[in-house]
Amino acid sequence: MLIANLLPLLHRYSLGFDLVAGPDDTVTLTVIPRKIEGKAGIPEAGETRPISITASASEIDAELARGAEGALGQLITTRKTLADQIAEQREAAEAAKTASAEAAKASAAPARAASPSLSASPSPSALPAEAKSSEPKSLW
Repeated sequence: MLIANLLPLLHRYSLGFDLVAGPDDTVTLTVIPRKIEGKAGIPEAGETRPISITASASEIDAELARGAEGALGQLITTRKTLADQIAEQREAAEAAKTASAEAAKASAAPARAASPSLSASPSPSALPAEAKSSEPKSLW
């Protein structure tokens, strides 16, 4: 039952387990998600945070028997959803970055093409055509 419940996590991470006996016949089960060797991308810190359940052995068994409806199943589903959202946001950010770079290149190209025509226009200090070079410039 445990492995079947953890399959969604196993698709994304390598998993480590820690079982510790506690007082009054309680058990703490800790599931530790880790990056899969050779898989691209670095998991977020929240994705690799350990999952701990502390209860009696029979309570943990009963909770695991509930499958996706149990606490562990719901937590795994939530983490998978969050990980998917993070991945989508990363993809959207990369797409926006690429689009922005392409837009900057596209707007720079027409500006470069238009710049030679701007240099052909008279400079602000040039005299008007009707003014004579021997006359002082007028502000009016």
